[in-house]
Amino acid sequence: MIQITPSLFIDESELQFEYIRASGPGGQNVNKVATAVQLRFNVYASSLPDTVKQRLAKLAGSKMTNDGILILEAKRY
Repeated sequence: MIQITPSLFIDESELQFEYIRASGPGGQNVNKVATAVQLRFNVYASSLPDTVKQRLAKLAGSKMTNDGILILEAKRY
């Protein structure tokens, strides 16, 4: 369990990580090595309380699909 606040937790099994190729310059490794990571979190199917799901959907904007999947990418660090 990942603690968000003293009373709010996310089960680690609800998070999906995928390693992808980052765009941009990369020298010899460009288009060969998965150097970025993508986090997928199904907000609507999660164990979060409904009020938190609604707030997260509002804050996520275009980073959330119509199916309720929150997608975050880390390409730089």
